[in-house]
Amino acid sequence: MSTVTEIIEAVKSLAAEEKGEFLTRLSEVDFDDAWDRQIAADAQAGRLDHLWQQALEDIKAGRTKPLDEVLHDG
Repeated sequence: MSTVTEIIEAVKSLAAEEKGEFLTRLSEVDFDDAWDRQIAADAQAGRLDHLWQQALEDIKAGRTKPLDEVLHDG
């Protein structure tokens, strides 16, 4: 299977139990591992320090909202 379309068609043809197993196993795959490693390396190297400083400045200047307010729309 070399394309997404072929994979989707193959999954569609699975029996219900097999689809369940496929989805369970797919959910266990760590797709974000490379991204997580890059973020960790960037943080360790100080490449994210400017973002941290900007966040602190925004908090001190009152340019932020409490998370509850954002999540509950007001």
